[in-house]
Amino acid sequence: MSRRSSKHSRRYGESGGIGAPFGFDSQPRSSPYLPIALILLGAVFLFAYLYSSPGQFGGNKQAFNKVQGDFSCTVEVQEAIPILKKAYGDSMHKVLHIGPNTCSVVSHLLKEEETEAWGVEPYDIEDADGNCKALVRRGIVRVADIKFPLPYRPKSFSLVIVSDAVDYLSPRYLNKTIPDLARVSADGLVIFTGLPGQHRAKVAEVTKFGRAAKLRSSTWWVRFFLQTSLEENEAAIKKFQQAATKSSYHPNCQIFHLKSFN
Repeated sequence: MSRRSSKHSRRYGESGGIGAPFGFDSQPRSSPYLPIALILLGAVFLFAYLYSSPGQFGGNKQAFNKVQGDFSCTVEVQEAIPILKKAYGDSMHKVLHIGPNTCSVVSHLLKEEETEAWGVEPYDIEDADGNCKALVRRGIVRVADIKFPLPYRPKSFSLVIVSDAVDYLSPRYLNKTIPDLARVSADGLVIFTGLPGQHRAKVAEVTKFGRAAKLRSSTWWVRFFLQTSLEENEAAIKKFQQAATKSSYHPNCQIFHLKSFN
């Protein structure tokens, strides 16, 4: 039996293939830095798009939290102000906002014509900017624990708007807090709350708020309102929905319109 030549037993992969003498690859190699450069370039374009496109994210840094799954209903309030004005009309002339980052909402409301605004920040404001601290010094914004009665007389404000804050309250405190919010309003209470499934507090936020957010369904809220003798404001709901449809506004939070206590 003849011996098979060993040179024919070598695979093409070991010798570099046909046309690759001495085991060198004849194909030109691309620069190892090219994929990295393309990734960096893509990231630059992505950030430029997110921050500059008013149709998608409003062009502000806070709205960018939506992309990260960290949606804030306080940002939603600012976007909904034109719709609220159409729904509530003259009732928007004296507004109290309650919730984290209330300074941003109050500053936005104060720019509206014939609108007075105040705010209650339920949590610490050590990291607040100079504008927020100025509002606190002027008494327009105050820091207060909403688990206890607010230091306002009944019907002190035409409209009370609350965002994000109630998501961090247990039913024990909700039973006292929300009726108290209705007490200090004259023409209605509007609650912005997160939708179940939305990502909420991170570790730092849990430390700040004392607990992770509890995102409840609309069914749960409606049952809660009935148990606490709070009525939904059907007239305001209808006007809000009509204004939202005309403006192509689609809320990313649950919005409840409640009547004030008589």
